[in-house]
Amino acid sequence: MPKWPISDDELRAMYRTGAANADAQWWARFWGRIHAWGVMPRRWVTLEVPGRRTGRLMRVPLGMADLGGRWYLVSMLGDCNWTKNVRADDGRAVLWRGRARRCRLVEVPPGQAGPILQRYVDRVPGGRPHIPVPKGAPLADFDAVAGRYPAFEVFADDGTTPYTPPRSWFPIVAAVGAVALLARR
Repeated sequence: MPKWPISDDELRAMYRTGAANADAQWWARFWGRIHAWGVMPRRWVTLEVPGRRTGRLMRVPLGMADLGGRWYLVSMLGDCNWTKNVRADDGRAVLWRGRARRCRLVEVPPGQAGPILQRYVDRVPGGRPHIPVPKGAPLADFDAVAGRYPAFEVFADDGTTPYTPPRSWFPIVAAVGAVALLARR
């Protein structure tokens, strides 16, 4: 049964070559702006990191996995441009969510990434079609593929304080707007 707005097969097709096709690039620009504004739930961010060859800033919309009070970024495509760029810049990056926040990404060893990948598949719907383990599968299945999908723990810029994404301001603005509309009646 197809899923709205894009089926799992269509999502996988957008990255068939391992890189984003034109449709995926359009969606990435769209979601990158939305996530950067900070209007979506707190797990949605836009990662900004300099290109390892060009130095030109690239932005990627990502969903984060939360586990045990810590936050993680997982690459649904495996070792891709953003993961290589983060490694090349010694884990330094910027996360956009309402405003820019410098952070440090520390790669999680594959032997410890299974629970993170499991949580990612559980919480980030757009990443699910790219990971060959279904939601709800046992941890051992995620452990088996964890080495193919890099995971990074997110820290504040100092590299020691765990990062916590700020909450969205959108519900507050929507509530204030609703109250204002009702008060006018």
